[in-house]
Amino acid sequence: MVGNIHSIETMGLLDGPGLRIVIFLQACPLRCLFCHNPDSWFKKENQLMSPEEVLNIILKYKNYFKNNGGVTFSGGEPLLQSEFLLETLKLCKKQNIHTCIDTSGVGGTKNKEVLKYTDLVLFDIKDVTKDGYKKMTGLDIEESLSFLDLCQKMNKKLWLRQVIIPNINDNENYIMLLKKFIKPLKNIEKIELLPYHTLGVNKYEQLGIKYKLKGVKPMDKDKCKELELMLSDNSNLKILNK
Repeated sequence: MVGNIHSIETMGLLDGPGLRIVIFLQACPLRCLFCHNPDSWFKKENQLMSPEEVLNIILKYKNYFKNNGGVTFSGGEPLLQSEFLLETLKLCKKQNIHTCIDTSGVGGTKNKEVLKYTDLVLFDIKDVTKDGYKKMTGLDIEESLSFLDLCQKMNKKLWLRQVIIPNINDNENYIMLLKKFIKPLKNIEKIELLPYHTLGVNKYEQLGIKYKLKGVKPMDKDKCKELELMLSDNSNLKILNK
């Protein structure tokens, strides 16, 4: 068994607690308007590695992250390679390595088994409404919600992430919908409101793909902080903004 690896980041500080090695898996079924890694969408072969080979790379950095970090599997969408992901997670847990998956909850075939070996889920909220989700990703919201429901049933710790885009969801109405969406969820450790940026636009040009948010300026970070305050008002939610 081999996995299709997009890239590996060895000293990640933004994808889970502590210092982490981040394994980016290739391919994603979503076509998010704000995606800055369109090169991760397709099922082309990049680095083909076995679970054991990936583990060996992780173990090289174990002394650096020790008990304060671990490994995060991201993408693309890591659930698309569920069998490879599951076997690699099992190997990590045998080595007492903290495991995390960064996911939108779509494309998986072994979600329950994967979550058994996952310590933390970074759940990417694309939009909280059916129409908004469809416009944002090109897919329906139901599969994503089903995965989130499974996380609840399995009592998994969650970090929630929401990209804030000018003139799309940077408003009080959407933040109130987001707040309502989050309220019944348990085990939320953090919420991240991520300001939209344009750092990946050049990749679209190189790949010959139309960038659907052309002309949209990066999200104002001060306004994003104002929305954080609105979201956290009168609640116990811990907000983390990069």
